[in-house]
Amino acid sequence: MATHLSKEKKPAEGRKHQNMQNDTKASQGQWGRAWEVDWFSLASILFLLMFAPLIVYYFIMSCAQYQCSLTDPLLDLLMGNKHLSDIWNNTPTLTYRAAVIYSLWVTFQVVLYLFIPDFCHKFLPGYMGGVQEGAVTPAGVVNKYEINGLQAWIITHVLWFANASCFHFFSPTIIFDNWIPLLWCANILGYAVSTFAMIKGYFFPTNAKDCKFTGNFFYDYMMGIEFNPRIGKWFDFKLFFNGRPGIVAWTLINLSFAAKQQELYGQVTNSMILVNVLQGIYVLDFFWNEAWYLKTIDICHDHFGWYLGWGDCVWLPYLYTLQGLYLVYHPVQLSTAHAIGVLMLGLLGYYIFRMTNHQKDLFRRTSGNCRIWGKKPQYIECSYTSVDGTKFYSKLMTSGFWGWARHFNYTGDLMGSLAYCLACGFEHLLPYFYIVYMTILLTHRCLRDEHRCSSKYGKDWKRYTAAVPYRLLPGIF
Repeated sequence: MATHLSKEKKPAEGRKHQNMQNDTKASQGQWGRAWEVDWFSLASILFLLMFAPLIVYYFIMSCAQYQCSLTDPLLDLLMGNKHLSDIWNNTPTLTYRAAVIYSLWVTFQVVLYLFIPDFCHKFLPGYMGGVQEGAVTPAGVVNKYEINGLQAWIITHVLWFANASCFHFFSPTIIFDNWIPLLWCANILGYAVSTFAMIKGYFFPTNAKDCKFTGNFFYDYMMGIEFNPRIGKWFDFKLFFNGRPGIVAWTLINLSFAAKQQELYGQVTNSMILVNVLQGIYVLDFFWNEAWYLKTIDICHDHFGWYLGWGDCVWLPYLYTLQGLYLVYHPVQLSTAHAIGVLMLGLLGYYIFRMTNHQKDLFRRTSGNCRIWGKKPQYIECSYTSVDGTKFYSKLMTSGFWGWARHFNYTGDLMGSLAYCLACGFEHLLPYFYIVYMTILLTHRCLRDEHRCSSKYGKDWKRYTAAVPYRLLPGIF
């Protein structure tokens, strides 16, 4: 569904070399989403448009009404103990309080994004903030971005803790206490921004050459028309909605769940602490490397539609936080051995995830003039052509973790995802939805990205896959 923190980076790109006259549609078809829609893609999109919102509702409702059991609601319905109307009538509706909370939250994040230039890069060694350039778009455009996500995360959390400890303007449990009413607010924003993005793509696109139209309404709505929709010079839809408000909220949501656990049981369990710490590491990693994110699949290939708009507003904050929500209803206290095992798995997964991406970033920034594991990296030279006929040269690295598998960063990400789930024990299936979903998502991303790279690099990609034959698990897949 929506994006995740682990993003597949594009290979390092060289400079413009020569101009070639190519058919615009063919060249642009090398990147981004499809020009034509096959029946399977259309069926998948219709399924997601119809059922993804219901899936989110079902999971959240199961916790609120059935103590996180995924089977009891179905059994109640099948056995006639309840009707759908009974479940719906027991579901909290949209409230004025939730609408005000959510409106203030989004507005606050917009203010932090647009009006407070980054200052963290001035005193944090190694952090790349401020104005940064993105990758070359299919039309040959290089967008500029104000990278200030880490600053926004810090300001938001400083204010959160200041309120919890000193000011007490609102309860730290405010998110949990309004969880379902806030769900309706998130859906409204998700559908509104997705619809606006589609209308904008038709009538006033930021860059018409970076738009794609299939002629199929549902596909265009789901996968997006515009490549980088913007309002004004700096409000970039992709960067804002991928990082803010969803990912900034991720750690706040977990903190609110921990506060609720403290309120209900008089303690915060070690499982809740593990979930907060391990997921917090990934969130901080995302914002520390936000400039790196500009070279990922979301920015470099995906158009902005319902998939990203609704997904980042609803799917990400509601389903990526299921472990914390579950632990409010089931305060699992892990044994010391279990807790240490989960922590080690999560940290090892993060190490693999981060070092794999670091190797690729180092290789890209130095054009291969670096050392990976103490050796000069090996790579395959390749080329591709942008929509304006400009030919670019790239290098695909075959050393380090990238010599083990073509997407080994995903392997580390899956290890971390499994750690979140294992922190919740083994009594219910609900916390394990995340690892199942992430396995499907990242496997699909592997296949989708490799299809794009095959179209983009042609015979050079075949040479690369021959040198690095495995996708995720060396020797297996």
